[in-house]
Amino acid sequence: MIRNYLKIAIRNLIKNKVYSFINIGGLAVGFTVFCLISLYVFDELSFDNFHAKGDNIVRLVHHAEWEGGEAHHAVTSAAFAPALKAEFPEVKEAVRISPEGGGVITFGDKTVKAGNIVFTDKNVFEVFTFPFLAGNPKTALSEPNTIVINETLAKKIFGSAQKALNQTIMFDKTVANKITGVIQDMPANSHLQFEGLRSLPTNYTAGWQESNLYTYLLLSDGVDKSKLEAKFPAFAQKTILKEMPVVSYRMELQSLRDIYLHSNLQYEIGANGSINRVYLFMALAGLILIIAIINYMNLATARAGLRTREVGVRKAIGSTQTDLMGLFIMEAMTLSIIASFISVFLISSLLPFFNQLADKSLSIDRFGFGVSIAGFVLFSLFIGLLSGSYPAFFISRFKIVLALKGLSGNLNQSIIFRKSLVVFQFVATMILIAGAWIIYQQLQFSANKDLGFNREQVVTIHIDDRNLRTKVKSLREQLMKSPLIENVATAGNPIGNNNLGQMPYYFEKPDGSISTNSTVVQELVVNASFVPTMDIKMKLGDNFSENKPSDVTDAALINETLMKQLGFSNPIGKRMQVKINNDLTVERKIIGVFKDFHTYSLQHKVEPVVLIMPVQASMEDNLYVKLNTSQTREALAYIEKTYREFDKISPIEINFLNQNFARQYEAEQKQGALSLYFAIISVLLACLGLFGLAAFTAQQRVKEIGVRKVLGASVASIFILLNKDFIKLVLLASVIAIPVAVVLMNKWLQNFAYKVEIHWWVFVGSAFTSLLIALLTVSYQAIRAALVNPVKSLKTE
Repeated sequence: MIRNYLKIAIRNLIKNKVYSFINIGGLAVGFTVFCLISLYVFDELSFDNFHAKGDNIVRLVHHAEWEGGEAHHAVTSAAFAPALKAEFPEVKEAVRISPEGGGVITFGDKTVKAGNIVFTDKNVFEVFTFPFLAGNPKTALSEPNTIVINETLAKKIFGSAQKALNQTIMFDKTVANKITGVIQDMPANSHLQFEGLRSLPTNYTAGWQESNLYTYLLLSDGVDKSKLEAKFPAFAQKTILKEMPVVSYRMELQSLRDIYLHSNLQYEIGANGSINRVYLFMALAGLILIIAIINYMNLATARAGLRTREVGVRKAIGSTQTDLMGLFIMEAMTLSIIASFISVFLISSLLPFFNQLADKSLSIDRFGFGVSIAGFVLFSLFIGLLSGSYPAFFISRFKIVLALKGLSGNLNQSIIFRKSLVVFQFVATMILIAGAWIIYQQLQFSANKDLGFNREQVVTIHIDDRNLRTKVKSLREQLMKSPLIENVATAGNPIGNNNLGQMPYYFEKPDGSISTNSTVVQELVVNASFVPTMDIKMKLGDNFSENKPSDVTDAALINETLMKQLGFSNPIGKRMQVKINNDLTVERKIIGVFKDFHTYSLQHKVEPVVLIMPVQASMEDNLYVKLNTSQTREALAYIEKTYREFDKISPIEINFLNQNFARQYEAEQKQGALSLYFAIISVLLACLGLFGLAAFTAQQRVKEIGVRKVLGASVASIFILLNKDFIKLVLLASVIAIPVAVVLMNKWLQNFAYKVEIHWWVFVGSAFTSLLIALLTVSYQAIRAALVNPVKSLKTE
């Protein structure tokens, strides 16, 4: 019987070529998009799953609020790890990871810049699973000045992992590290990415408020982290809160496998994903597949009238409703399987492009060839069953007597169902169009918004050579000799990378005394030429002066946000203090207030910022060079040539400041591009189904059109007759889609502290676009039907 069903199904597919093309094409595209997004989603959900003890690993983060400000930090102080392990028996191991271990590595005549190296505790391999290629994980970092490097770095310097073992390398020509192990490269689906791990100094610690590293805990089996968190307030009261009076303070434990998708704190160790983005793409995949399924359901039920006699004959010779349902479901499954084979080819062809767009290395057989094929076949059969079930049930219920006369009976229920499916298709399409439009607007807003400084003309260079940092003044003078260079400055960090340090400062109160409550601010060490180089505008007071040596130790600049937070209308001359340690307090006076500028992306609001001058050469490790943009290429060549005169060995990396900020929006840019492509696919699929539906509607009304034309109906009236039902459906879809799109896009924009205003015309425009597309789609069939000779139409049987 199944063989007979299959034979009939294939005959019908060959006989109705347009119908088959529309359905197979739509399902193939739906399968392709669904599978590509599924690969992306599986990869996002797999982050950090490879650690053997991952279920028991957590990261400590903390949240604080005070009058006029708040902080939500992924970084903690070095003091937390040993204290927590000593205080709570639930903590089996505590590991600290500091991202400040990179630098220029030299070995013999080889020089390699390795910026992505971390400092960590010797027990790191008892917590995390990092497979060793050489060395002993139990003793690898037990000695001071030891390092474990990854396979890629080992091959780059030594040619192989085994040759790297026990070799001694130099960092910045001053610090020797012995290689005691080589590990496999970190998997792409890990939130921790590094080229090597260096041993932290023995008994390394810091003040409770000096948050500059990441703390991971390995909990004992069966420990409930929420119960452990309940004990933290008492711990905080006798430790950090003694130094930091705040309105509220909370320590939180994040499960290792939740960090990548669920954490979006300040100072994350790397760029995290977003569970909302995963949900969005899952919804997009589901919508596009549903639109493809709807196309089949709509066309199958619309064609029901053409198969009434076939159903009548089959029932007359003994076929039951179950037999007929089996036949029609077999047709749907055959279509689905053919579409799945085509989609395999499409996935293979599009996967490289998709990987580039999503910045992934996805593979169609990531679960193994056999599992992938079996899953694909089962999935296509399921979709065939799902899409064919309603049409099969509907068509198989035709009454035998009416069916033999070519009559379908009452089709009102089927028509309402078909119209509902069309409305759903266009609701989804309008939401996707409006979403893609708003994402594009936000990205353009982010790219063009005035950040409070000139980001277009400035490049940054990290000064790796510590000796060169003592000669920065000479390097600056040499660079300034060329008309290609407009200005040169130095700073302790490149802005735009979310890695500015934060310090607790104590500011003078209106009564002249120093506040006992600290204010946490972003601190940036800069020289006197930083403000003019960056075109930062002063609001009050003066900039630093190179002619005033006292500015180095006694002066500070603050931004408008900090001035407002402190409640001053003019803070010039006010004192501010910072505790370097328990025995040393440094006091400065505010000499100027600069207008706010963004130190990070627009996803984050402007924070309180303090600028101070470097008290030692090691603080001047980033060069800011303002170019003459009319000769950018020549200016870059001159910078490299001049830099080489001072440092002939260290690799030089020149980064445009605007690119630093652009990198913060990479995830949103990818999301915007994918949303746009999926919106286009959604529109095409909806139009494909609408085209087929319009064709069959016109075919079913051939005689009616002929009669109307004989009675004097014009081509225009016939055109309106065939189009008005579809227009009504699209208008109804717009009424539903617009409020849904408003809610969804407002929620998406909450990720940005500074965002575009949503205008009504965006949603009206998406509705109008959908209506125009629908009209263009059905108009061809309507005009074609209206122009047919009525004599020919009346003869049609």
